[in-house]
Amino acid sequence: MDNTELGINFFGYVSNKKIELNKIEILKKNINNFKIFLVIAGTNTSQIQGISAAGINAKSRRITALADAEFVLKGALKDHKYKLPFLNAGVTPALISHVCSKLINVHPVVVPLGLGVKPYFNHLVLEDKDLGPSNCLTTGQSMPKKRVLNLYARGLEIGKASRQPILISESVPGGTTTAQAIMEAFGLKVSNLVGSSLFKAPRELKSKVVQKGLLNANFKTDFDPFDVVAAVGDPFQAFSMGLLIGARLVKQPVILSGGSQMLAIILLVLEFLDLKKEKEFIEDVFVATTGWLVKDNSLNNLLNLINEKYNVKLLGLASPLNFKSSKYKELKDYELGHVKEGVGAGGISLLAFLDGFKNEEIVSLCQQNLEMMKYLGQISLEKDC
Repeated sequence: MDNTELGINFFGYVSNKKIELNKIEILKKNINNFKIFLVIAGTNTSQIQGISAAGINAKSRRITALADAEFVLKGALKDHKYKLPFLNAGVTPALISHVCSKLINVHPVVVPLGLGVKPYFNHLVLEDKDLGPSNCLTTGQSMPKKRVLNLYARGLEIGKASRQPILISESVPGGTTTAQAIMEAFGLKVSNLVGSSLFKAPRELKSKVVQKGLLNANFKTDFDPFDVVAAVGDPFQAFSMGLLIGARLVKQPVILSGGSQMLAIILLVLEFLDLKKEKEFIEDVFVATTGWLVKDNSLNNLLNLINEKYNVKLLGLASPLNFKSSKYKELKDYELGHVKEGVGAGGISLLAFLDGFKNEEIVSLCQQNLEMMKYLGQISLEKDC
């Protein structure tokens, strides 16, 4: 990994300084022009005990994505509808995304999929809310293929209509496990590389869940990416695959803001594309994440597995944001390895740094918002869950 003057770490394809600076310039030029999509999606994989830290229990994990989106859009709010889930450590990365999106004056577009409810705040409607979450991936039948194809088509349509660069972010409890299942379905050995919102990734549990799902999916030799998403994926993957392809067809740069869930999207797209088009397609696709997620090198190794398998040169960027100076335990917990990433925190904070904002400014605003959300009771107490 390399480090620029801004403190941005590069990972994945080992490039030269000139290429890295060119990538930074592309992002700098478009900072205030990005359209941010926050995809909030539901999968019953999240209901498996111990699979996710996005809520202390199964009930709270059902509203995590809604609470994240509400906070990203509105911040600390007296009349909030959704309580942010109680976490054993840390606080939702929606806090970071809210602060940084306000700094760069970008208003995210929320895309709810499979939540079973209609959010009260502004959002894109892509499918009937009553379709609900995808099934647990252990079934090997997460969603009907028709639903997958419909979500893909809607994403493709929106991407192709884009007249500005896009950033894709997500809040999908259980999503790192469906991401692992996607990658393993295509032969990548990633069980020791896929991250987790938990301090210690439940790798053994995830592997058992994934293996059961793949066994029940019983793939034949001629399966395609849509078959895999239908079997062991989630709605976020189906839509985002189309959104990414659509935006790149009209030559728009795309930031995929997250970790393994974003790499699963890239893999699905590379499996779908004509081999001759892969390198051109990847040219202005950026993987952006937090510095906390790249600390142990797993994401770097995961990205390089994809680079090797598809002979591409994907480069990742890690935001320099850190909470070392914070006085609050919830923020200091990030430095210890809790939470790490989510809700676009890496990519959106990276844009804030490129726009000239300093770490101390972002930390100060995160602390103010944390104080306010606690004062307003916007974070669940353990007994509320």
